[in-house]
Parts: sequence; structure tokens; C-alpha cells
Amino acid sequence: MSQKITPCLWFDKECEEAINFYTATFNDSRIVSIERYPEGKQIGPMSGMEGKILTAIFELAGQRFMALDGGPIFKLNPAISFQVKCKSKDEVDELWEKLSKDGQVLMPLDKYPFSERYGWCNDKYGVSWQVIFVGENEIEQKITPFLMFVGDMAGKAEEAINYYISVFSQGSSKVNNILRYGAGEEPDKEGTVRYVDVTIFGQQFVAMDSAHEHKFQFNEATSFQVECESQQELDGYWDQLSAVPESEQCGWLKDKYGVSWQIIPKRLGELLADKDKVKAGRVMDAMLNMKKIVIADLEKAYEEGDSK
Repeated sequence: MSQKITPCLWFDKECEEAINFYTATFNDSRIVSIERYPEGKQIGPMSGMEGKILTAIFELAGQRFMALDGGPIFKLNPAISFQVKCKSKDEVDELWEKLSKDGQVLMPLDKYPFSERYGWCNDKYGVSWQVIFVGENEIEQKITPFLMFVGDMAGKAEEAINYYISVFSQGSSKVNNILRYGAGEEPDKEGTVRYVDVTIFGQQFVAMDSAHEHKFQFNEATSFQVECESQQELDGYWDQLSAVPESEQCGWLKDKYGVSWQIIPKRLGELLADKDKVKAGRVMDAMLNMKKIVIADLEKAYEEGDSK
């Protein structure tokens, strides 16, 4: 499956265990590649990370995900969860048993007005899942990122979704359907978003508002990587999305709603995958010192030893 936008999960040091669990849990799943922190002395936030996962790419139900070991700085939470659509109640039950084991149940597996079989849980690694029976409805995308706007962001789901559609307008982005809260559904305000699903670059995303008290919000533990073909494309997304200058680092940014993005050139992956580990190492060092990624500077770092 060709994906422009890839969800990325931040673990402390259990990334490899987690991705092995996910690829064993979902059909049509596999680990595509793993890059590890280099052996040798690590300093600062990388201390003790030797051999842990720097970047992993894996597929669940044919959809691409990324993951990494980043230490305890950021914690996964339900602000961004993943909705899993199932054609049978047996499939719901099977996935629920695996995903909820040793985790935390947020909404118990039961019958609800919107589905005859549904449950919401955080798994044992902290990733949040909504498993839902959809009956005869067509499943275009098995796993869908689900953004919940809470706290100061409650009531801004529709504004945010329209903003993302404008940013990614060249990707044939659109709202598919939207349901709103009615009168008397406090604390949510009438007209705010109960459920909206959108398509961005051919990928489905879901969002909702929740004015109830929640002890979490968007953070870097779940981000979205956007792969760019050129510096011009990268600059365009960066300029539109970045709203928190102090969060800019290594191609990461935070938008005005608190959602984290990685705006990454395709060329970076090609250079880091080079068989010449010295050259690839220079590229990594250059990238780690950047805020917005500059492709020309990556190329310069890659080539700098050739002229000596």
C-alpha cells in the first residue's frame, strides 16, 4: 500500500517486543526494516540505547507504520488511537482478547448504539485501540488513526480537520461524513464533532471532540510522518504546519492543535540506508543537528569525505 502519511509510535525501550506483538496479532503484517542505535558510547538522551531501535518500519493489515525507542520522555495515550474495523463479531473478540490483555480497558467490549460489538483499550505497551464490528459496511482501510480533541482543544476538531485538508489539498483530501453533538449532550457543545471521517492522500483519518475531563492530550509519542519528494514540497508543509518553534527538531514539528508531525524527505531514507556506514553516519549526524531537514545539507554531509 502506497502511503504518504505514516503513523509513528514512540516507545521507551520495548519497541522491538511491541512490533513483534503487533505483527503477530494482525493478519497480513510484517516487519519491513529495522535500524538500530549504533554500538559504542552514547551520551545525553541516547545513553543506554545501544542496540535498541532507532527506526522500525512495519506493516499491519497491509498498512505502513513506524516505531522507535526514544526513552521515557513521551508517553503513549488515547488522544490518538487506532480504530480497527472488523467484518465479524468473532474477529472483534479475538483481537480484543489479544490487545486488551495486560492493558487498560477504556470502554468495555459490549453492544453500543453505534455498533453491536465494540471495545476501546490501551494495550500493554500503551498504544490505544478501538475494535469495532462494522457488519456489512465496506472496509476500505482496516486500521484508521483516530484523533480526539480534548482540554483546550475540545471543540476544535472540525477546524483542525479543515485545516489539514487545506494543507494537504493536492492529495484529493475531503470530508466523507460528519456527525455532531446535539442539544443537551453536555459538557460537549451543540454542533461540535461527535465523529468525522476524512480522506487525506487516499488515507482515512477519524476525529472527534470530547469536552469531558481527560488526563491526556496530543504529544510526540504518536506522530505522523509525511514523506516529501523535494525540498520545495517539504518547505511548504513545514511552513504551514509548524506552530511551536521550540518543538522543531530533526524534522519533527508540532502544529497549532498540538499534533506532532515528521516532515521528512524521501532522500533521507536513501542516504541513511547506504551501504557505506561512514557516509550514512555523517548524514545521521547532520540530521540530528537540524530542525527543518535541508536535503542539500544532507547531500553535503554524505559527500564531504570524498573530496579529502
